[in-house]
Amino acid sequence: MIDTHKIIEAAERHLAGTDLFVVGCTATPGNDIELTIDSDTSVDIDACVALSRAVEAEFDRDAEDFSLTVASAGIGSELKNLRQLRKRIGGPVEVLLANGVKILAQLDDAGDEGITLSYEEKQLVEGKKRKQLVKVERRYAFDEVKSIREYLDFKYAGGGERK
Repeated sequence: MIDTHKIIEAAERHLAGTDLFVVGCTATPGNDIELTIDSDTSVDIDACVALSRAVEAEFDRDAEDFSLTVASAGIGSELKNLRQLRKRIGGPVEVLLANGVKILAQLDDAGDEGITLSYEEKQLVEGKKRKQLVKVERRYAFDEVKSIREYLDFKYAGGGERK
């Protein structure tokens, strides 16, 4: 089985100096390898093809046969590294906490220790009989977070009347 670390190293050498970066790499026992990349701007098909050819050229298919698929991290896929998170600061995310709680929030910050989210939460407010929606900002350490995904809201959110 091909070592995924070697695939990642080859990809990172080829991507050096670009805004593209490796998100992850998986391999099956049958040597079906999937390399996932992302970008600070966008990933086009030509970049995936060029990277696939560059990585394949560094390995000897006669020594070990494999299939390599290079794909971009799709919309709604899990955000796995700090660079992906920082790209989405100010946007909506869906966070699944380690305790099973799911939060839809705005990503306000992402650092080495964790993320800061802002969202509305029902809380008791002094002088009110029922819980009220209150905007909260909370920091979560990465060990409290199971997964983070970009959240897409398909409801119409534009200004003006829809026709």
